[in-house]
Amino acid sequence: MPSVVGLLEQRELTARRRVDALREEADRIQAEREWNEWVSARSRVGEVLSPGEGDTAGPNAAEEPSDRGEPPALPASSEAAKPKSVVPIWRAGLAWSALSADYQRILQALADRGRLGQGPLTCQEMADCFGLDPVPAKVEALRSKAKRLTARGWLAEPAPCRFTLAKAVAGPGGGS
Repeated sequence: MPSVVGLLEQRELTARRRVDALREEADRIQAEREWNEWVSARSRVGEVLSPGEGDTAGPNAAEEPSDRGEPPALPASSEAAKPKSVVPIWRAGLAWSALSADYQRILQALADRGRLGQGPLTCQEMADCFGLDPVPAKVEALRSKAKRLTARGWLAEPAPCRFTLAKAVAGPGGGS
């Protein structure tokens, strides 16, 4: 007969796994929502900046605050994504500049490693490469970023917690 404590531990483990799965799904949904908002915003800015029929506003119209007191719109194109931006799903022709600097740094480290014929990197090794203290918080932050890049198709994880560039990203024209 199983012990009560053992049954409780088993149910606790099942509940923890469910919470983790739901949390990942919620993060994915939130990321997609934010990405859609940015796509929509960029589209709107493009509409505002492009000359239209009967449009009297010039190209600098977006630089002035609106009547609602909103800050001026930013240009539709920027050189790199801002920190805390959503990681887009990789597709052919998408440049590394679509990613924030932290994600680009991870891709560059893995690209350099691939050019040298070395194998996958662990998050601990990435922390060392970037000159970060190898404390759990820093390593886990890198692991989170690497897992996000993996989920979006930028990286591959051939073994648990060992990352390389995805074949499609590492192929011709995949770099920055």
